[in-house]
Amino acid sequence: MGRFLQTALTSVDSYKLGHAPMYPKGTNKVYSNFTPRSMAHFAVPKEFKDNKMVWAGFKIFLEELVYFWDETFFKQPIDTVVAEFDAFVAPFVGPNGFDASHIRKLHALGYLPLTIKALPEGSKVNIGVPVLTITNNVAHAFWLPNYLETWMSCEMWKTPTSATISHVYRRIINKYAELTGGNKDFITWQGHDFSVRGMSGIVDAAKSGFGHLLSFSGTDNCPAVKLANDVYGGQGTFVGGSVPATEHSVMCAGGKETEYETFKRLVLDFPSGVISIVSDTWDFWNVVGGPNSLAARLKPEIMARKPDQYGNAKVVFRPDSGDPVKIICGYKYWDIDTYGPPNEAEMADNGYEAVKVDNKYYKADFSYFTDGSPDAVRFGKELTEYEVKGAVECLWDTFGGTTNDKGFRTLDSHVGLIYGDSITTQRAVAILEQLMAKKFASDNIVLGIGSFTFQYNTRDTMGFAMKATYVQIDGNGVEIFKDPKTDAGTKKSAKGLLKVTKVGDDFRLTDCVTSADEELGDLVVVFKDGKFYNSDDIAAIRARLATQV
Repeated sequence: MGRFLQTALTSVDSYKLGHAPMYPKGTNKVYSNFTPRSMAHFAVPKEFKDNKMVWAGFKIFLEELVYFWDETFFKQPIDTVVAEFDAFVAPFVGPNGFDASHIRKLHALGYLPLTIKALPEGSKVNIGVPVLTITNNVAHAFWLPNYLETWMSCEMWKTPTSATISHVYRRIINKYAELTGGNKDFITWQGHDFSVRGMSGIVDAAKSGFGHLLSFSGTDNCPAVKLANDVYGGQGTFVGGSVPATEHSVMCAGGKETEYETFKRLVLDFPSGVISIVSDTWDFWNVVGGPNSLAARLKPEIMARKPDQYGNAKVVFRPDSGDPVKIICGYKYWDIDTYGPPNEAEMADNGYEAVKVDNKYYKADFSYFTDGSPDAVRFGKELTEYEVKGAVECLWDTFGGTTNDKGFRTLDSHVGLIYGDSITTQRAVAILEQLMAKKFASDNIVLGIGSFTFQYNTRDTMGFAMKATYVQIDGNGVEIFKDPKTDAGTKKSAKGLLKVTKVGDDFRLTDCVTSADEELGDLVVVFKDGKFYNSDDIAAIRARLATQV
């Protein structure tokens, strides 16, 4: 954030400023938890909605927490901190003023007197089960756990939300690889993070992209890879990567009339490994469709590419506009010459989107279908043969490929496709489903997953909330909870001290436990009095998640 850097004390909702004196007199401990409460707003295909979220990114938050409290609070002169803070909070606290004595006491300690316990990152956690608990270790700092609620809620929801979404993509691709015999070693590259430019800042992009990296290695998100290296020990493993790729400015600079020469130059200038070429700058079907296409004319150069150290020698064509399902898979059409006039209901029920008559194709416009008689049929936009076939089939016609033991086809290893515009989990299913219907394996496509997927979310996507469930007043424990009658049950909190235990593949919550029981279970200490414990590197987190696909 540069010169707009926030401070630890000001990173709150204003109502937190007055909470310390609002607790009952004698309060010396507050015990809270952070829990995903609902997937009601998690928009993925029902089959892949298992009521669990991927817990990830907590170490990022912890390191930020300690850094900002150290740099903007503990390392600053207390009189300066209090004077600046008192001036800052005046518009928020009103005529009652602000007592800074609790801030002075905390500063005198020189560290955050907290115990935070959490589940291991990479765990798939049942909705309604806390992923962490937090409490103070020094009596006068009872106000601190919930003072951090704003920061914790703001900073922690994005990474697990993105991690859960990418995990759904991984499960989708896994399913269709199994059904169609797709190359399972290629799966880690089939979900590719294209999101950086559409996120809410570079830090946001990095945190979201780290969640993606737990399920895939394909990414254009450099900030996420650096974060994984710096925070999660990624230098010792392969975190993520991409390939040389063009953009529209590169293609436009070559000129429309000399597009073929631009493609040829790129293919020859990058003679080995993988190069991805954006292909819809003007006419995508002129690039991939038929014997006169640019791809067909460049077939000798493409097939002569040399493998790199990983065995790759591929030109990847990248369409970047239109309906991704239709661009990749084409149209299912009704052949009037063979089957007679179309029946609206039969076409709609069986997914027909176009009609063929007299060797011409037309987009189906169901608003014109009435009784099914030829005189009543009207057709929409005329389509080319290549639009109807779709990109995968067009490339198959030119380059061929292999057929696996399950009878599904995979394009020759010298060509491939990536699509990265407005991909969603629903569209991913539709693409792979339609490829399967055309007897193409799942490994014919890489999906570029962008901000359309990762940014159309909020804290409510997983219903994250931080709530206190236990306090001590004059040393006596009090179990507390909320259960609004005006709510449908989502906001009902747990009560008292909490224990989370893994039973089989599920995490289960037990509330109202004793202090001794609270020490047990799968929530383990990750932070205590300024020190870190029990953190995993990205390799361990990936391995943990991989067992739960």
